[in-house]
Amino acid sequence: MTTTALTHISALVTNDPSLGDSSPLGLIQDAAVVIEGDRVVWTGESSKAPATDNAVDAGGRAVIPGFVDSHSHLVFAGDRTQEFNARMSGRAYSAGGIRTTVAATRAATDDALSANVARYLAEALRQGTTTFETKSGYGLTVEDEARALRIAARHTDEVTFLGAHIVSPDYADDPAGYVDLVTGPMLDACAPYARWIDVFCEKGAFDGDQARAILTAGRAKGLHPRVHANQLGHGPGVQLAVELDAASADHCTHLTDADIDALAGSETVATLLPGAEFSTRAAWPDARRLLDAGATVALSTDCNPGSSFTSSVPFCIALAVRDMGMTPDEALWSATAGGAAALRRDDVGRIAVGARADLVVLDAPSHVHLAYRPGVPLVHEVWRRGERVVMPRSG
Repeated sequence: MTTTALTHISALVTNDPSLGDSSPLGLIQDAAVVIEGDRVVWTGESSKAPATDNAVDAGGRAVIPGFVDSHSHLVFAGDRTQEFNARMSGRAYSAGGIRTTVAATRAATDDALSANVARYLAEALRQGTTTFETKSGYGLTVEDEARALRIAARHTDEVTFLGAHIVSPDYADDPAGYVDLVTGPMLDACAPYARWIDVFCEKGAFDGDQARAILTAGRAKGLHPRVHANQLGHGPGVQLAVELDAASADHCTHLTDADIDALAGSETVATLLPGAEFSTRAAWPDARRLLDAGATVALSTDCNPGSSFTSSVPFCIALAVRDMGMTPDEALWSATAGGAAALRRDDVGRIAVGARADLVVLDAPSHVHLAYRPGVPLVHEVWRRGERVVMPRSG
C-alpha cells in the first residue's frame, strides 16, 4: 500500500500519553504522521520521519484526531425555527416540541430523509467530525422507526434505536402499551439495523422502571444501552446507566454526589452536550465536578432540530471551556478520545500506530485555538480513513 507522511506539524495531538509530552494529549512538537492505507503506522518528530511514497507539508499547522460525535439525532424532517425564536424572545410558545418533528418525519420520503442526513454529515465533516453516532426517535411507529434506522445505517455504523424518545402521540393515553410496543414489535423490527438502544429517562418521557424494561429488552436482542439521563432535573437515569453498564449517560446536567461517584466508579462515560444548554438557556453541566471525581467525559453536539441545531464540535468545545469549567486540553480530549470511549471504540479518537487515519489539520499552530478563536472556521483539511476528504482552503 502507498504510504503518505504529513510533515512539519507544529503540534500533533495523539491522545496517547506514552508519546510526546506524556500528557493525556500525548502532544508532539514539530511532528509528522505516516499513513498506510487507512491506518496510522508511525508518529514522531518530523526530522525522524521515515521515507514514504508521498509527503504532505502541514506548513506549521496543528493536527488533531478527527472529532468523534457520539450523540446526534439526524434522521428528521423540518425544523423548529418558530419554537426557537419564541424561546429566545421570551415568549410562551407551544409548538408541540418533539411531536412537531415526528409529524414532519413521518410525512417525509426515504430519499428526503437520507438526503437530510447526508447534508448534515457533510456539514459536520467540514468541521472535523470523522466518526458520528445517530439515532432514530422521530418516527415512533414500528415502520417509521425501522426505516429511520435503515436510513441511518447507510451513513454510519454507530446507529442507535431510540423508539423510547417520548411516548408516541398515538399512545398518549396508554404509555404502558407504548412500552410494550417498543420492547416487542418495534424492537424486533429495529434491532437488525442498530448497535445501540437508548431511552429518554426523564419526567414527561420514561421513568426508571420503564427505562429499565426497555434497555433490558434491547440488551437481550444484542443492543448495548445508552441513556438520555438527568437533563431536565434530578432522576434515576445516571444510576440506571451505571447499573446496566451503559456505554454513556448523556446530558448529565443535574447530578447528585452519588451520581458522580457512580460514574467515576464505572465504565459509563458522562457525555455532555453544551449545544442543548446554549439553545435552551438551561443551566450548564458541571464538567469540572465530573473530571475532578475521575469520571470519563465526552463532548458531543446533540445535533437535532429542537434543542441543539448545531453540527459543530468546535463550537461545543468553546462552550465547554468558557462555561463548563473545562480546560482546552480536556475539552479536546473529550471531543475525540472521550467520544470514542462513549462508543467503546479504540480505533478512533487518537493518532497512534494502529488507529484509523482520521486527522484534522487546523489553520492554527495549536489546538487551543479551537477555544481561543470561537466561531472561526479553523479546519484547514480533513483526512478520513487515510483519504483527504476535505481539501485545504485556498489562500
